[in-house]
Amino acid sequence: MQPPNSDEIAAAGDRIKPYVHRTPVIESHALIEGRTIELKLENTQLTGSFKVRGAFNTLLSSDVPDAGVVAASGGNHGAAVAYAARVLGHKATIYVPEMAGASKINLIRETGADLHVVPGQYSDALAKAQAFEADTGAMQIHAYDAPGTLAGQGTLMREWEAQYLASDTVLIAVGGGGLIGGALSWLEGRRNVVAVEPILAPTLHAALEAGAPVDVEVGGFAANALGARRIGSLCFDLAQKEAIEMVLVSDEAIANAQQLLWKTCRQWVEPAGAAGLAALMSGAYQPARSERVAVLVCGANPAPGPFD
Repeated sequence: MQPPNSDEIAAAGDRIKPYVHRTPVIESHALIEGRTIELKLENTQLTGSFKVRGAFNTLLSSDVPDAGVVAASGGNHGAAVAYAARVLGHKATIYVPEMAGASKINLIRETGADLHVVPGQYSDALAKAQAFEADTGAMQIHAYDAPGTLAGQGTLMREWEAQYLASDTVLIAVGGGGLIGGALSWLEGRRNVVAVEPILAPTLHAALEAGAPVDVEVGGFAANALGARRIGSLCFDLAQKEAIEMVLVSDEAIANAQQLLWKTCRQWVEPAGAAGLAALMSGAYQPARSERVAVLVCGANPAPGPFD
């Protein structure tokens, strides 16, 4: 299994263009004194996250069986697959852990998908989804470790560069690795990409230290989006090849960044969406004085949501 190349990501971008938003980019001088920060507001994407890019790309480039599609998710991927399947006329069965939270669970339920909420973490939902796939022949859409998923997520960085991304460095939160893997696949080393993980969910950090993907215990404030127990193999290979820079952030730093995004930009995001900014605010990542920095704001489904 190989990560997508830039041609495949470009093709994915053309394929999904009629189905997804072209999300806005803003510059802020108010987030960190004395520094301009570029923000890509993917939290404004359909279903509230970048995940619809990978979902639509996979469905549009596959022969979907009569049994439909199945996905395991911490919440955002499930909502994206369920939404894309409904738009394209496919049946969807979604498994999420209880920790996904009411906001994401309700979002999936509203699509009309066959939703199953299971005890435990993402890995428990994945086991259920894999069993359903084996029993029914439904097509599994992996949340992060599949070339079609990475190609779809990579369209985000392609789009951002077309919007005149000026920064030298881009900070991206990491869960299972689909988003940052797509970004690395598109950029091919043209910019510095910094991977940001919660201290309590150091999935990529642990893998790079061990020299291979390993299981880790996950928890904390952002676990329902950044709580994959094992990094995807595609992301790991790309991160190792690029010798990617890693930083870890505390739950407190993420919460502070979440509040700041609301106060200064009126963007109410989930913890995962604020993790990149948390790395700057907390000093976990300290850019050089002349370094131009961008943050990807990736998710907008906090628990509780604004209308829960």
